Amino acid sequence: MPRFTRTLLASTTAILMGAMALQAQAETRVTYKSASAGTAYYQMGVELAEAIREGTDGEVVVTLEESQGSVQNVMEVMARQGNYVFTTPPGLVTRALEGTGPFAERQNPRFAEIRGLFPIPAITMHFVLAGDEGVVALDALEGKEILIGQGTFGAREAQRYLELFELIDKVEIANASIGSGPDALKNGQIDAFVTASSFPTPNVIETAASMPVSLVSLTDEQIEATGAARQTIPAGTYAGVDEDVETTSLPVIAYTTSAMDDDTAYALTRTFWERRDAMAEEAAWWGSITHDMVGNIVGTLHPGALRYYDEAGIEIPDELR
Repeated sequence: MPRFTRTLLASTTAILMGAMALQAQAETRVTYKSASAGTAYYQMGVELAEAIREGTDGEVVVTLEESQGSVQNVMEVMARQGNYVFTTPPGLVTRALEGTGPFAERQNPRFAEIRGLFPIPAITMHFVLAGDEGVVALDALEGKEILIGQGTFGAREAQRYLELFELIDKVEIANASIGSGPDALKNGQIDAFVTASSFPTPNVIETAASMPVSLVSLTDEQIEATGAARQTIPAGTYAGVDEDVETTSLPVIAYTTSAMDDDTAYALTRTFWERRDAMAEEAAWWGSITHDMVGNIVGTLHPGALRYYDEAGIEIPDELR
């Protein structure tokens, strides 16, 4: 090969390698840890990662990691460095900061470095009954056989509500797994079931498409008595349910740590809100996110996220600043 050709080839290779190195440096990589594969929250992670990629023209790359749950997500703050984003109900952040509950034997000063970014779809309580009324009061459960499952957030909340409102002795609790709820309701084996998930939840969509169903709507007083966050399921979310349903939910928040730089936190938060409507067109659960849900965040916001909220004119509680 002539020396000129070799020199040109070497120069071209060097330029390409330099360009690739600059591209790699320009990419900001973020690890996102949410839930186990196959769950709704893992799917949300897939959708969010794509939205961030599109919204930043590939400058921010989100890599999903499977998780065994929110406690693990918070625990990993102790060892994680760099751009670590994780999802959890805010109550677990409170317990981590206090060193109580699952963190009583695992206290660590790094928990104080947790910072909030933005809300994601909440875990919403659904009390689903057979019948074409559409929306019913809680006392419609009296005399009914109801499937609540066991060992899940939804089962624990359902049990708590039945006891709180003195219905526990007025209903029959079905002995079956919650996964069989839709089929058991369609087959007339039960009168109602409880499920907790982001809405619209597939098992309620499926049930409402094949038979008339109604959802329990709680009063303001009942919601206040539960101590849980209010959640409105808009009219028309499920077939035959043509009025808003007032229920409760467990907020879920995307958090990071102070190890993330301000520009990355700003880019993630800005892109999330700017792409929210586009995500909702592909997956309806993103449509449940509103600006006032930022108030469910526990702790403080990341300064980069706060910069976006202030620029966008979104009202932020003083305690999050």
